[in-house]
This record gives sequence, C-alpha cells and structure tokens, in this order.
Amino acid sequence: MTASDVALSYLMSFSSGDPQVIASHVTDDFENNQMGVLGMCFTGKDLYQQRLQGFLSKFRNLKYSPEKVIANDNEVAIAYRMTADDDRCSIDIHGVMIITVSGNKVSQRSDYWDGLSYLGQTGIPLS
Repeated sequence: MTASDVALSYLMSFSSGDPQVIASHVTDDFENNQMGVLGMCFTGKDLYQQRLQGFLSKFRNLKYSPEKVIANDNEVAIAYRMTADDDRCSIDIHGVMIITVSGNKVSQRSDYWDGLSYLGQTGIPLS
C-alpha cells in the first residue's frame, strides 16, 4: 500500500462509527494534533481510542470526503469536507489533515479544521 492508500483508508474508517476500526489504522505511539480553534493534542493509541468514543457519539453519521490529496513519500495532505449530525444540527466543515505514515499505519495526524464555521453552524457563542 502507498502512503496515500493508508491515509485514505484511515480517513474513510471514520464512517464506520467504530473506535476500534479507526484505531486499528494507527501506531501505538500515534500523535493526534488537532490544530483548530477547539482542538487538542495528545499521544497514544489507547487514549485515542478512548477519545474516539466521545467524538463519534457527538458526531453521528460522520463522513470525511477527500477533496484533494497530495503525497510526498510517507507524508500525505488531504483537503476534506466533514459532514455529521451533532446534538444541535447537521454540520458541514472543511479542513486539511497532514498524515505521516510509518509501516502501513498512521503515526501522526495534524488536523487543521474550521472551528469558527463549526461554532457558527451549531449556534455556540464565540465568547
């Protein structure tokens, strides 16, 4: 598999709604870097799988649609559109993930997403 294949398989795994399926795509020392306004960063597959449960509960019918893929050796940038239903409404936001692949698994993800659009769509105050 190419790095692009691995990265796209990881991205598509979110539509399964299953934290184990998603976490099976990452290394044990996986680095999750959320770079959006509401983002957080942490390391470790076990912690990632735990946090996925809450994320997937909040964002039902989650789907990432790749819009553009740029690959360079083991690094892949994917511009995407994310759609989901949360407790308040349906959301539709854009972002870019920069994914590092090591040994056919994702070892690092830096996700730059539009947190202001999310807040606006859900009606959450900015202050």
